[in-house]
Amino acid sequence: MSKYEKLLLRVLRGTSDANVTFDSLRGLLTHLGFDERTRGSHHIFTRNDIEEILNLQPLGAKAKAYQVKQVRGVILKYGLGGGKSDE
Repeated sequence: MSKYEKLLLRVLRGTSDANVTFDSLRGLLTHLGFDERTRGSHHIFTRNDIEEILNLQPLGAKAKAYQVKQVRGVILKYGLGGGKSDE
């Protein structure tokens, strides 16, 4: 199981939203095919087939818990964490 699969399971489980590092969450979104652009401390993630725009900001080295929850919602809504490869 790759590090992205492990992180995806952790995010989907939702039991440790406050303990997800910002860099690992960025890596997961990039791995899932999101494009990232940065404006100051705002990291904005978009993907052509997804209408939501994810705007993430770090809280120290961690991701903000409510933003991890938003990412989980998008992953579940669009089935990005399914058994199929999204590459």
